[in-house]
Formats: sequence, C-alpha cells, structure tokens
Amino acid sequence: MTVSNLPLKQIIIAAIFALIAGGLAIVSPSMEVAWVTAILVLTIYLFAFEIVDVDVAAISIMVLLGLSSLLAPLMGLEEGLVDNQKLFNGFSSNAVMSIIAVMIIGAGLDKTGLMSKVAAFILKVGGTTEKRIIPIISGTVAFISSFMQNVGAAALFIPVVSRISARSGIPLSRLLMPMGFCAILGGTVTMVGSSPLILLNDLILTSNHALPADQQMQTWGLFSVTPVGVVLVITGILYFVIAGRWVLPAEKTKEDSTSTTASSTMDYLHNTYGIDYALYEVVVPEGSKLIGQKLDDVETSYRIRVIASKRSGQETRVGPNTLARDTEFEPGMVLGIVAAPEHLDHFVEKYDLKKRDSLRTFSESLSATKAGIAEIVIPPGSNLVGKSARDVWMRKVYGIAMVALHRNGNTLGEGDNIRDLPLQAGDTLVVHTAWDNLTRLKKDRNFVVVTTEFPQEEERPHKLGWAAVFFAIALSMVLFTDLRLSVALLTGAVGMVLSGVLKIEEAYEAVSWKTVFLLASLIPLGLAVETSGTARWIAEQTLSVVGHMPVWVIQFAVAALATFFTLVMSNVGATVLLVPLAVNIALGIEGADPAVFALTVAIATSNSFLIPTHQVNALIMGPGGYKVTDFMRAGGIMTGLFLIVAIAMMNFVF
Repeated sequence: MTVSNLPLKQIIIAAIFALIAGGLAIVSPSMEVAWVTAILVLTIYLFAFEIVDVDVAAISIMVLLGLSSLLAPLMGLEEGLVDNQKLFNGFSSNAVMSIIAVMIIGAGLDKTGLMSKVAAFILKVGGTTEKRIIPIISGTVAFISSFMQNVGAAALFIPVVSRISARSGIPLSRLLMPMGFCAILGGTVTMVGSSPLILLNDLILTSNHALPADQQMQTWGLFSVTPVGVVLVITGILYFVIAGRWVLPAEKTKEDSTSTTASSTMDYLHNTYGIDYALYEVVVPEGSKLIGQKLDDVETSYRIRVIASKRSGQETRVGPNTLARDTEFEPGMVLGIVAAPEHLDHFVEKYDLKKRDSLRTFSESLSATKAGIAEIVIPPGSNLVGKSARDVWMRKVYGIAMVALHRNGNTLGEGDNIRDLPLQAGDTLVVHTAWDNLTRLKKDRNFVVVTTEFPQEEERPHKLGWAAVFFAIALSMVLFTDLRLSVALLTGAVGMVLSGVLKIEEAYEAVSWKTVFLLASLIPLGLAVETSGTARWIAEQTLSVVGHMPVWVIQFAVAALATFFTLVMSNVGATVLLVPLAVNIALGIEGADPAVFALTVAIATSNSFLIPTHQVNALIMGPGGYKVTDFMRAGGIMTGLFLIVAIAMMNFVF
C-alpha cells in the first residue's frame, strides 16, 4: 500500500501517532530514549493498523534499528540504538529455536497418527458443539502448559485442533485462539509454568542481599501461585464460552479447505453422474430382523452400501481385509452406510434400525480428512477386465466400495447389479474409500485414479514408538535437567528426523517461518527498550503518578506496566527490569509485601493477549488466519479480565 493510496482515516491516525511520538520524545530524558520511544510508537501503529503484514513490520523495525548505527550522527546519537553485532541474535535466541523445535516435534507426533486419535477422543467426549469442545481443549492445554513451556503445549495441539475443526465443522479460527490464550494462562498455575515465574525466586534472593534481616523476603513454593493461576484459567475458559460468539472471528480459514474440498467433490459427482449419496451411521438394535442376515442379502435390494462396521467391544473395521459381502449383522453393530437419503430411510424403517444424527463411532475413520468419494478408471491393461467386482471381492481385497459405475455415457448405481457386471476397459468406478488406501491404489496398474484433490499425507503409525521415545526424552530434559530449553527440544526434533518419523523436507515444512521472523525481528526492539533506559523511564514516570495512592492501586499499576512491557519486549526482560523496581516501591509503602509485588510482576508478564508478540500468539496467527485486530478485539477484554482477577486473587490469597 502506497502513501497515495492510504485512506484519509489512516492518514489522520498516522498523524496522531506521530504527534504522540513527538510529544514523548520532547519529555524524554535523553536523545536515545526519545528515538527508542518514537520507534516503539511506530511499531504499535504498524501492528495495530496492519499497514503491512506483521512479520514485514517487525523486519522493517529491525532494519531501522540496524540503520541507526549508520545514521547516528544525523540522529544526534553517539552510536546506534542497537549494536549491529547483536542485531540478528534473535534468530539464534533460546525462544526462537525452541519454537522451531516444538513445531517439528508436533509435526512428528502428528505424522504417526497420534494427534488424530487425540482429536477423535475429544470429539467423542465433547461432541461437535463449540461450547463443549473449547473447555476440553483449552483446559487440557492449560494443564499441560502449567508444567512445560506454553508454546510447546500450544504447538503440540495445533494439529489436534485442526482435525477437530475439520470434523466438527467449527472454523479453526474459533478454536485456536481460546486454546492459545489458555496455554498462556496455564503458565501461571505453577512456579515452573513460565520463564518469569521460574526466574522469580532467583531475583528475590538477589534482592535479599541488599535488604536488612527484618525485610528479607521468602521464596515461593511450586504451588504457591496455583490458586491464582487456576482462577485465571477458569476465567479464560468462561470468557470464550460466554463471549466467544462475539469476540472470535467466524470466517473460515485456509485450514478449512479439506471440508470445502469434500463438499465440492460431492457437488461435482452429483452434477456429473446424478449421484445423490450421503454418509450415515446406523445402529442395529436387539430384536431387529436384520440380525443374522449378510451384507450381500440387503445391499443391492435396498440400494445401500456398507463401508464400515463396528461390533460391540471390537475395533472399527474400515478398508482392505475388513468388510466382505458375507459379513453377518449382529446386535449392537454400528454401520457406516453410503446411500441416497430416501433409500437409507426405507432400509432403516424396514429393519427398525436407529439412524444417528451425526457420525460418532466413525467420526475419525470416515471424516473428510480420512475418506471420501473418488473416481477410478479401469485401464486397458488391467487384470480386472472381464471380471466383476464380486469376482475379485473388491471391497475386501482393494478396500474400495463401489457405489456407481459409469459406462458408455450411462451411470448405473445401487440396485443395478453393478457388482455382477464384468468390468470393461474405460469403465469409471465411483467408489468410497479411505484416502491412504487411494494413495496406494495410485501405484496399482489395475487402476487409474482420476481424483487428485484429496489429502495425501503419508502417515507413519509404525513410527509411533520412536516418536514417543524422542518426545519423552525432550520432555524429561525440560523438566528434570538444567539444560537450555532450546537444546532439550532440538534433541527431540533431531531424533524425529534421524529415526525416520519425519523426512528433513517435512521438518522444514513444519516450521512457520512467518512466526520465526516475527519473533526474531522483535527481539532487537526489546533490547533497545531495555538497554537505552526507556523501560525504566516509562516505569518511573508511571509510578510517580500513582505512588501516593492505596496499595492495591499501586499494585495494579505495577501489573499494568508489566503487561505493557511484555507486549514489546521479552517477558524475562520485563521481569528482570521490573521486579527490583516493584520490590523497592513496596518497601516504601506501609502494609505492602515486597514478595507479593515481585510475584505481581512475574504473573502479569503472562498477560500478553493484545497483539501477536507473545510466542504462542505468533504461533497460532498463521494457522488461524488471524489479523492483529482479532487479537485486539478478543485480547483487549482478556487483558482487562486478567488484571482484575489476578490482583483480586493475590490480595485474597496473600
């Protein structure tokens, strides 16, 4: 977008931000602080109004900070705002390398099919309603993130949430943000849940060296903060359950393309072949006349096609070497059926069957991401020419259930004995099949697979053991050793590649490079804010205004400062900067507990919901298709709730 194309409203807003930056620069104590403040205001403007993409904005700010070394004399500075030798340290930072590692680990676990099973379980428990799924996902992620890095917990659940979205029809954008926010909130539940809380006791001990014996602070225990954190998590979940319909974006994102593809495929087959089939789930109750009969006895007569079954207490049977025409119906058996609505209703009524409103037993195995309708052509050299589907037991041997046959311009369907007709070269078979099975059939010379728009990810369930081992190794290193987080997580990521769980190309594809550049490019800005004295100046000015007010007001101001700083610099940097300041303020106020003020800072640095600068928010931004305005709308209210609940709970508990 060029300046000439900017609407008048944008120009006015830009002018307002320029005036704010100029005003702050005038009152700042030094030229260095003035420039950093101006760049900080520019960053907030670019993020809030998305003049360019957020990653482009972050990179531009990083380059601007780098150019300050060249332009220092013109800017009235002795040296640049950031040492150019440290300008790109963000790309090798612990946080960024950790994010790369957890993305790869998450992709590895997903490749084994583990995340699909987790998604199926959540759908089984929570159904397909937003108000039931959000608490289950968000509560689970919050619990996990209370004992491990929240970005790791969020990264692991992105594939799970993606599959739940595809199978429930709920847009991904309405599930990822609650999950991400609760992952951040989960970091406040224990003293090992986030880096600031891990660091807090060390900062308290450091502060104790300068304090007399009667003012020494006690360190916090592992679960000291749990009452506050649990209430914050519950607040976050309730917020999205109650207000989610208004604050969450409802637009479908690119991740919803699978269900869209499935729908367009059915439309195409309906228009081309006149097929009006749908997928149903039916239960055979006790006493039904269907019990004891075989599939072959009813399928042609009632124009239905059974593509999946599940006996009581047994596994789901879908695909090759499972269903055959001599399969007998049993009491309690669940059937997956492809049929026209009127034919299915006639079949259900005839045998007193129970038709379910939606897929439950087969929500995973017959979801749009796992199976669907496809077109297959019989080529001239096929060994199947002259043989019927019945002759070769097509459903059992090849895992494809034929629902229609197109020959010489005519389409034959169920009831036309299509499985008894000898196949001819050029016949087009319309079949229902699992996508992984269709991928295998592409290599079979007896078929030519016409359908190309279907999920063709190769799952590696046989690698689940290796994936679990390296995930456990990485997690153990994180929880039980002092090894740097990025090294521990990269151990698991490299193990996934070396063991064949992921190919190296798949590992590269698993990384959201938009997220990497966004975070790495913002780290120099945080460095400039901290080293230039800008952060300390802002903190001192704010506290000078509220220093004479009641204790809880000053505590609230400390929490608000920590919230602001964590949006523009690392939460660890904000904690290191503000904890000593908060302790000194508390010591000068009658009735204030310096340890509680220090804890206020460490908790408030998790209050990072307004813009996607937190690692978790940056991680979900791409998959969720979010804009900065989405975070500002949902995160603005969450930020206020966080401050109110956190301060209220700390004053109640401590």
